[in-house]
Amino acid sequence: MARPTRATLSHWFTACSLLLPITAFAAPADMSSEAKLHDGRAEPRPLVIAHRGASGYVPEHTLGAYALAILQGADYIEPDLVMTRDGELVARHDNELGLTTDVSQHPEFADRKRTQMVDGVSLTGWFSEDFTLAELKTLRAIERIPAIRPGNARLDGSLEIPTLQEIIDLVKTMQLSERRRIGLYVETKHSTHFRKLGLAMEKPLVRTLHRNGYAGRHAPVYIQSFEVDNLKTLSRLTQLRLVQLFGGGQPYDQQVRGSDLTYAQMATAEGLKAISRYAAGVGPDKSYIIPRDANGNLGEPTDFVPDAHAAGLKVHPYTFRAENAFLPTSLRNGDSPADRGDVEADIRAYLDAGIDGLFIDQPDIAVKLRAQ
Repeated sequence: MARPTRATLSHWFTACSLLLPITAFAAPADMSSEAKLHDGRAEPRPLVIAHRGASGYVPEHTLGAYALAILQGADYIEPDLVMTRDGELVARHDNELGLTTDVSQHPEFADRKRTQMVDGVSLTGWFSEDFTLAELKTLRAIERIPAIRPGNARLDGSLEIPTLQEIIDLVKTMQLSERRRIGLYVETKHSTHFRKLGLAMEKPLVRTLHRNGYAGRHAPVYIQSFEVDNLKTLSRLTQLRLVQLFGGGQPYDQQVRGSDLTYAQMATAEGLKAISRYAAGVGPDKSYIIPRDANGNLGEPTDFVPDAHAAGLKVHPYTFRAENAFLPTSLRNGDSPADRGDVEADIRAYLDAGIDGLFIDQPDIAVKLRAQ
């Protein structure tokens, strides 16, 4: 089969986006069909979560990436959410737009470039909170790591920045056409930062999800955050399942309030029990489960998974990626960081450690492995 051209792919995604307003208008109204898909039945294991969509194939956080992930069989798609100046929720991995959009090519926004502190780090660029939704809709997505994913970069300039509502419309439409349950695994980004700007996202997020019929612990939704206090706030606003993410050092909101709570403390048996009082799951960096040794190879599993399970928490680590640049040394194939390695072996090691689900940039690989 001939390799699809950038124009062909662009036309396909454009056609999908043109159909969305028609199909999405009808989809939410068909609640009887939707209820059959959301009956609280047990979720697949391992749960396959499309990290930023099928971001190994299409620029991340675009309707094209989410649609492809669904077609590849992902159980959940993951939108990271940031706020616009006029209070709209849109999908970007960060509020800084320079790495994932063509904003630098828009002379009309040249004066928006500035330097500010975000989560305690000085960043220079263009920030979502300085743009209205209408202005963001004039931008187009670009590939974040083009040297590793040059194929994705062929779609640069073709895809818009989607709103949360547009993503929900896509999911509801494709859920009916695919005739299976498709979930949303939402991440709130920079919660403390946006709250300080008067753009707190927790209430608008819950309002949007509830308005679209997502409510209760059986709804196909998880809400995740690297911060702690916003998850506790969300636990008072909704019964939707919450997930505590783990990074390095301290959660930023804990830094701001002067707490000494660290992710390392949260990863202990007692820390995980404390998390279970407000969350249904944990999303650790993979190294919390299987650290790498001095040679960059997988070491021995820690007690993180059994301790989390003992606390009643699901464990969904991040992020599995097929390229050599992201794999343990012994699982790489070829010399190029962009070459595909043995990501299947990487996944199997974590499945053996007992994980309940995983975030992956190439969801088709995990779906195929699960079927085996």
